[in-house]
Order: sequence, then structure tokens, then C-alpha cells
Amino acid sequence: MVDTLVYAINEARQTGIKTVLVSIIATQGSTPRKAGASMLVYPDGRVLGTIGGGCAEAEARLQALTALDDNESFTCRLSMSAAAAANEGMACGGNMEVFIQVV
Repeated sequence: MVDTLVYAINEARQTGIKTVLVSIIATQGSTPRKAGASMLVYPDGRVLGTIGGGCAEAEARLQALTALDDNESFTCRLSMSAAAAANEGMACGGNMEVFIQVV
């Protein structure tokens, strides 16, 4: 997947499209993916790759679109409380810290 993301970032840059690379940099407790998992978010909301799906990925996608609007990279903590995870049908309940990088 890393090669696919690198290729997609390069292609977007060559065509002048800003994208956002969302990468998990730390996890705590039960999470669907671990540090190193990444996804690329396009200005139209399309996503390539995954950081685990569900409510955490949806929130990361929204944060990525905000980063594009502000043209600013930042870190973000995503909490998958037991209640929120259960509502999504997930067996998680941990936390993820992600780096949201405008490229």
C-alpha cells in the first residue's frame, strides 16, 4: 500500500492537486490498525488506503479536509470509546494519534 500512496501523492502533486496524508503515529488500547497505517484524502473527500474504518476514520477524513482548507498540518487524537465503537459494530475502544499532513 505504501507504494500506491507514494505514487498517488506524486501524481496529485504533478497535477497541482493538494492532498492530505493521514498516518497513525501512536495507538493505545484496542485499535483496528497500528502505527504506520496511512490513508490519502483528496479535496473531494475520496480516500485511498485506510487507518481502520469506522467512526475514527470518518473523523480523520473530516480533520484532513479541515487541514486542506487551512493549509496546515497537525496531530489529532482520535478516541474510540467503548460506546462509540459498539455503535459502529466495532470491537475497539482504544485511542489513536494521527499526523494529518498536507502534501
